[in-house]
Amino acid sequence: MKKEWDHRGIIEKFEAHRSEELAGPMSAYMRNQFPFLGIKTPLRKVLLKVQFQEYRLPEPERLPEEVWKLYELPEREYQYAAIALLEKMAKHLALADLPFLQQLIESKSWWDSVDAIAPRTLGLVVKNERAAGTRAMLEWSQADNIWTNRTVILHQLKYKQETDTMLLSRIILEHAASPEFFIQKSIGWALREYAKTDADWVRSFVLENELMPLSKREAMKNIN
Repeated sequence: MKKEWDHRGIIEKFEAHRSEELAGPMSAYMRNQFPFLGIKTPLRKVLLKVQFQEYRLPEPERLPEEVWKLYELPEREYQYAAIALLEKMAKHLALADLPFLQQLIESKSWWDSVDAIAPRTLGLVVKNERAAGTRAMLEWSQADNIWTNRTVILHQLKYKQETDTMLLSRIILEHAASPEFFIQKSIGWALREYAKTDADWVRSFVLENELMPLSKREAMKNIN
């Protein structure tokens, strides 16, 4: 029988595998933005799988609180664990949770956390309440935070045939002239991913609009 959720189970598992030898290079790879425990992705996934087998998921109303308990810990693996819990319970989130998600995105921000939350959690929430979700994404697109902007650009990444191309186009064009590397890269990635569904649309969009060279190169990578 599973035990009641306790985030300390994750802490115990992670601390037992702390590796100073691996932590330094892992932090350096992320430009020393965060300290690491030194737990590589395959082992981290195994430890989280064990956690989810041992413990019941928290009640949906406690999800933000439980996510923050992990997210606020210093080492980066704990942010990954918080995002894994968030993904596990994404179906319980609604548009009312957008302020919580935005706060998460704008805390300890870097491409790794943002790129996990954008398509797999935020994307699901928006898709479930499409009209109101779209309006919210247009508001987020105007935010002064580049990570929120990147999230909006990427939130439809897994939509495939359900992609709202008018929304994608509008959001990209709002940021097309941005000098920010992470914005240019996300524009290219969003277009490259949608090209797997409709390469002709992407080709036409790139030809018809002014995009930064990096965005254009990324968008056209797999298009003949």
